[in-house]
Amino acid sequence: MKTNPTPRQQSLDPSIPVRVFWGKRLQLYLISRDRGGGNGHIERMAGGESIEFNNDVFMSERDHADRNYALGFLMSEYKCFPEGSALQECMDFYFQVSCSVEVTCDSMVVIAGTLANGGVCPITDEAVLCPGTIRNVLSLMHSCGMYDFSGQFAFKVGLPAKSGVCGAMLIVVPGVMGICTWSPPLDSLGNSVRGVQFCEEVVRVFNFHMFDNIPRNSCKRDPRKTKCEITGTNVINALFSAASGDLVALRRLKMAGIDLSMADYDGRTPLHLAAAEGHLVIVKFLLEQCGVPHDPKDREHQSTALAEESNTHPGLWRHG
Repeated sequence: MKTNPTPRQQSLDPSIPVRVFWGKRLQLYLISRDRGGGNGHIERMAGGESIEFNNDVFMSERDHADRNYALGFLMSEYKCFPEGSALQECMDFYFQVSCSVEVTCDSMVVIAGTLANGGVCPITDEAVLCPGTIRNVLSLMHSCGMYDFSGQFAFKVGLPAKSGVCGAMLIVVPGVMGICTWSPPLDSLGNSVRGVQFCEEVVRVFNFHMFDNIPRNSCKRDPRKTKCEITGTNVINALFSAASGDLVALRRLKMAGIDLSMADYDGRTPLHLAAAEGHLVIVKFLLEQCGVPHDPKDREHQSTALAEESNTHPGLWRHG
C-alpha cells in the first residue's frame, strides 16, 4: 500500500515533489456558504494546480485534538458559532480543510498570487474571492499568521504571511505578487528560519513594508515603478505646482527630498514656469529656500526664467 511521504522524507529525497501542508486556520476564512465546497474552492484559487487530501492526517488530528475540542466547547458556551451549528461538524470541517489539505509549492504560490491579485487567479483570470474577503483574509494573516511571532513579523516585515509547521510560508505583497517558501528547519516559535530571514531581506531591499516611505528612504527600491516613471511623475508635479502657484504642494515636494531644479524635455524648470506666470512668491521660494539656479537655460540654451518674463511681470525684475 502506497503512503504519502512526510515532509521530512521529502526533504531527504529530491526525486519526490515537494509537498507541504496548508497552515491551519487560514482556510476557514476563505470559504463562505455561497461559494460552494472547500476543496473545489481552493483548487480554483490554485488555478487547477495540485490540491490533495491526506486522510491519515485527518484521522490523526481528529483523534488528538483535545485542545481544539476544549476551545470549541468554550466558544460554543459563549455562542460564538452560528445558530444551528453542530460543534462536531464544525470540528470535522476544520480538521479536513485546515489540517489535512496537501499542496505543492507551485500550487501554494498561485494561491498567494490570487490573494495578492484581489481574489482573481493570475493563471485562469477567474474572480474566485470578492475584495472584501481578501481584505479580511490579509488582515488576519498580518495580525496572527505567524504564531507568537506575528507581532514582531508585522513590525519587521509588514506583510501578510502564513507559516506552517512543515516549514512552508505563504507571503502576500498586495497588488504585486504572492510568494511561497519551503525550508523545514524551524525556530522555537514554529516558523521557518530561512523563510523569515528571506522576508526580512526582501523588505530590506524593496519598499514592500506597508509603512515604507520611498521618497524618504532612497536606499530602497520600488519594483512597481521604473526609474523613468518616478522621475517623470516628480517633474510633472513640480512643474504644474509652480505654474499654478501652489506653494503648499512645492513645500511638500521639497520636504520629500524632490529636486526642484529638474527640468522637462524642453529644459523648462519650475522656476521658468513660476516666472512666466508671474508667481513672485513661488520664485522667491525656489531661489531662497530651495537654492535652485537663478538663471537656468532651456533646450535652446536661452535663459527665460527671469529676464524675458520681466517685461510682463516687473515685480520679478525687481526681485532679480
